[in-house]
Amino acid sequence: MIAFLKGRLVHKDPTHVIMDVNGVGYLLHISLQTFSEIKDQENIMLHTHLNIREDAHVLFGFSSETEKKLFQQLVSVSGVGPSTAIVMLSYMNSSELKTAIVREDAAALQAIKGIGGKTALRVIIELKDKLKKESWEETQPSISMGPHNTLRKEALSALLTLGLPKAAAEKSVDTVLKKSGNTITLEDLVKQALKNA
Repeated sequence: MIAFLKGRLVHKDPTHVIMDVNGVGYLLHISLQTFSEIKDQENIMLHTHLNIREDAHVLFGFSSETEKKLFQQLVSVSGVGPSTAIVMLSYMNSSELKTAIVREDAAALQAIKGIGGKTALRVIIELKDKLKKESWEETQPSISMGPHNTLRKEALSALLTLGLPKAAAEKSVDTVLKKSGNTITLEDLVKQALKNA
């Protein structure tokens, strides 16, 4: 409903800010990540997410689109509410949090206040593939049809059969191929790709 707000920072706190947008004061809940990004600014723009509950409409603000998107992905996980998601984004910045999820680092997630073992695993299970796919798409150059294209296809097919998610398998295979060129056998390619995934 409200995509972003642009205005003057009237009050800032590590957990919330009040913004004056054309004479209207908006209270936005923020993470420490956003707080550190905006603390020296007077005029700011925050990307927003409106959470509608029975008893309240709560507005959350983010200094970057990336943080907002990660927040929305976190709250889509059963058992993670907006307050928990903000705590998670306060303990780690967006890239650290993504890395912990993609690497299935449940211990790092459990170090966050209020995150138990079950919640950490749910976050990993539900978001790992989505986040891998995103970072894969961001960094992926288009692959030309090279001499090792058949080799790549066969290795991917083997990795998918072994239960690896498609995005992870592709990323892993391409990393190994980049390092080894065309001199690698299918067996070694699959083995190394499994290690990297």
